[in-house]
Amino acid sequence: MSNAALERASRIFRAIGEPSRLRLLALLSQGEACVTELALSEGEEMSAISQRLRVLRAEDIVVRRRKGKHINYALADQHIVDLIFNALAHASESGAPSEASEPEGEE
Repeated sequence: MSNAALERASRIFRAIGEPSRLRLLALLSQGEACVTELALSEGEEMSAISQRLRVLRAEDIVVRRRKGKHINYALADQHIVDLIFNALAHASESGAPSEASEPEGEE
């Protein structure tokens, strides 16, 4: 594994690691959406949604497509779809550690 690939993967995890960006990715896993639709779904300002999408686009996690006068956003590829679904599925498992518990070996 190259250092470049490890660094890139680290940047991807950093970008998706923020809960509000992860929520956007979960919404986009259901299909393309424009900023207005995402803002309404999240109950947030369009500027906040745009900023989050900018971070995700910078890491090639989301792509944008022009649809008439609107720009729709979508997950970049199947790898990202799988990553989001797997992360959320893992977090939802009943055996997943809670926020309060510490990883083994750390005190």
